[in-house]
Amino acid sequence: MAKRKRDGPSESDNRESKVPAKRSKPQHSDNRSAPHKLGSGSALTIQIVAGSYDRVLHGITATVRNPTEPSSSHSKTKNGSSASKDVEFADTFLFNAHSSSIRCIALSPPSVPIPGQTQKVLLASGSTDERINIYNLSAHPPSSRSVDDQKALSSITPRPVLENAKNRELGTLLHHSSNITRLSFPNRSKLLSAAEDSTVGVTRTRDWTLLHTFKCPVPKMQGRPSGDTAAAGGAPSGVNDFAVHPSNKIMISVSKGEHCMRLWNLETGKKARVLNFERQALAEIGEGRHSTGEARRIVWGSADEEDEFAVGFDRDVLVYSMDCRVKCRLMRDTRTKIHELCYVETEGAETVLAVSTEDGRLLFFSTAKENITALVEEKDKKTAHLASAKMVAQLGGKEAGVGGRIKDFSILPVEDEDGQKSWYVATGNSDGTVRLWRLEAGDLRSTGEEGRQVGKLLGTYGTQNRITCLEAFIMIPRPDGAEESEFEFESESSEDSDDDE
Repeated sequence: MAKRKRDGPSESDNRESKVPAKRSKPQHSDNRSAPHKLGSGSALTIQIVAGSYDRVLHGITATVRNPTEPSSSHSKTKNGSSASKDVEFADTFLFNAHSSSIRCIALSPPSVPIPGQTQKVLLASGSTDERINIYNLSAHPPSSRSVDDQKALSSITPRPVLENAKNRELGTLLHHSSNITRLSFPNRSKLLSAAEDSTVGVTRTRDWTLLHTFKCPVPKMQGRPSGDTAAAGGAPSGVNDFAVHPSNKIMISVSKGEHCMRLWNLETGKKARVLNFERQALAEIGEGRHSTGEARRIVWGSADEEDEFAVGFDRDVLVYSMDCRVKCRLMRDTRTKIHELCYVETEGAETVLAVSTEDGRLLFFSTAKENITALVEEKDKKTAHLASAKMVAQLGGKEAGVGGRIKDFSILPVEDEDGQKSWYVATGNSDGTVRLWRLEAGDLRSTGEEGRQVGKLLGTYGTQNRITCLEAFIMIPRPDGAEESEFEFESESSEDSDDDE
């Protein structure tokens, strides 16, 4: 495990970065985006990981007994959670991970399948203690023998326990000098991390070597905004978020105190462009009234089979096409704050953009051309209003009896034997509640009533911790006769070497 700063390789390639115009497919397959195939009568096990203000990493499994059948009614359990007979929650691990609040977590794709061995998933957690902790998680549900061994333990605990001894900490990365703000595994071989020291680090997972550091400029102080936590005489600084293009060649970052986003070439390790936000667009989404005009979230996606990216602000989201022009906005009502956003692939080649809000809703928007209202321009041509995307559906909120902010969420696609697609949605609220929802095939279609209520609540689970971030993945059925491997990285060394070239 690397615990010191390492200089990156020499940067001799000065080729200009070009953003692909058409939709690109990832060079490395990621099982998280591909629908999980459901077998006849098989159970579906989802591993949920939640970080918290209370420094705890909480691992929970949600086992759906009949994933292809409608869920049954709910009942309250003794710990305040709600469950149905088709969904069972259990604690798999509880790590006292950091010395201060956890800001972000990330999950890697599963390791390469090897006959006779189980697969692993890497978990990274970042905190305000400047540390990045790395954990090894089993990609498979606990074996039937482990279940039998822990029935006695579960009978005397207030919560069901389904512990896996192979879920353990690997070590700590210390190459940042400030609060960690974002973590991401663009593929199995790399971990990208951002922090309030205005850097983005690229770490190789095979030996945990820091390969390169992208250094973002520290903005100059222009007044002292309300609520500023920067030191006296300083200015807010640090990378809020970054997003890697599916081709793994381009990255966009957004930082504190800046009204722009920066485009980086991952092949050369150098800055390619600086894209300024238009003042008129910022004014229209309320940044002048509610916030400072800095972007907080950014994600890559696609619509109409062309790439695009969405930039999240305090109370609205701007969607940009590949010519770096504003395509549309999302939130027509800016009274509620937004927290996280991601693109979801629906039926066919269609996609929707999901956004979690302060008032407990998960909103789905279609950014396809036919679902965007035309740009409205006044007669004097001095005032133009941004086009708006169509809100396809919403999940949660007051209509579903859900209150409190959704701090983070994870959407997992599944597919039955007939090719019918559905989605399981895990949401984490700041009150410590994890909810598992199911979306049916037609729920995310852009046709039909705008903003209709969708989703079936399968169950809730109280973590008793204030959730700050959440990730989830569908566990892979355990191969017959497979044994746990202690050296999961050796089998991938040749593949990692190819990635580094």
